[in-house]
Amino acid sequence: MKRASYRLSNIPPSATLGISARARELRAEGLDVISFGAGEPDFATPEHVVAAAARACYDRENHKYTASAGLRPLREAIAEDVGRYSGVEVDWSEVMVTNGAKQAVFQAFAALLDPGDEVLLPSPHWVTYPAGIDLAGGVTVSVPTRIEDEFKVDVESLERARTDRTRLLVFVSPSNPTGAVYTQEEARAIGEWAKANDIWVIADEIYQRLTYFTDVAPSIAAVTPRFDNWVLINGVAKSYSMTGWRVGWMVGPSDIIDAANSHQSHATGNVDNVAQHAALAALRGPQDTVDEMRQAFDNRRKLMLSLVSNIPGVRCVEPQGAFYVFPDVTGAMRGRWDSTSDLATVILEEAGVALVPGESFGVPGHLRLSYATGETEIERGMERIGDLLAD
Repeated sequence: MKRASYRLSNIPPSATLGISARARELRAEGLDVISFGAGEPDFATPEHVVAAAARACYDRENHKYTASAGLRPLREAIAEDVGRYSGVEVDWSEVMVTNGAKQAVFQAFAALLDPGDEVLLPSPHWVTYPAGIDLAGGVTVSVPTRIEDEFKVDVESLERARTDRTRLLVFVSPSNPTGAVYTQEEARAIGEWAKANDIWVIADEIYQRLTYFTDVAPSIAAVTPRFDNWVLINGVAKSYSMTGWRVGWMVGPSDIIDAANSHQSHATGNVDNVAQHAALAALRGPQDTVDEMRQAFDNRRKLMLSLVSNIPGVRCVEPQGAFYVFPDVTGAMRGRWDSTSDLATVILEEAGVALVPGESFGVPGHLRLSYATGETEIERGMERIGDLLAD
């Protein structure tokens, strides 16, 4: 008897969540495991955000169903936030609140793709994009980037990959896993190319405010004049250390938001009301914690980059945003392991350090290490990795 569907049987589980789960299992067994795996800030959610959620728990209105697209005050605050940081003016009706930015990604693919539509996906790429494309019936077309180009895609590469079935481009800046940040000129060139070829752009801006050489990553929607074929993805998870609260959003033309909202109304209905009030407090409240976290991440970035780069045979581009390094470790492997997946397993099981192999991001030969953890942990973990590779 046939069991699980073909579609879900062929979707692998999230590699990053899997690594984190294995690290927790080893810790539960009493082992000292340092985690560079999950993309999750180690800071507490700001106190004023938690206080807003506590108050919301006692408001009986939050005990009921609410609009599937989100609470209007939050949608208005998101629209203001998009104007402030992405640089484009949108109406609150062009905003939909989702169960984390991950759901926004899936809903955007569902709203834009028909079976057989091709999606240009620059690689390295976040592990979840191909799954969302597949489940929406789309076809992933990987567009490789090079370490020599700081893992940034250009118009020439996109044009070579384009066909008459190309429907959309996934554009991510700052990037997970590389930390690459596109300049205004680079983003504009890609936006103008997409506009000229009538291609949609899904711009994932979840790390938008975690940049280290500019105040905010330039938004492709703002730097491309008169271009309206875009959907912006964002949320409170990274900038406000609210990964577990599960509040994200998608912003775009009203017809696309309406279609996605119809989907969400059947899939989940409204996002948790208490979490929405917490997100509202994050957006409307003091922003000093964002700057404090960014400074701490910058210090950790410099530390981890220095330690990674000191390992013989390792090459690493300096990340300009997010909180990851993505080194090429092929020179350090010296033929001792068949893949970086094997190496990552050995590093976890023998050195007690959790990280994610490049295969999960579409690029073998690399490892992704998150520096969203304390400096002492970074030093201890990198010493273990360096010792293992040097043996």
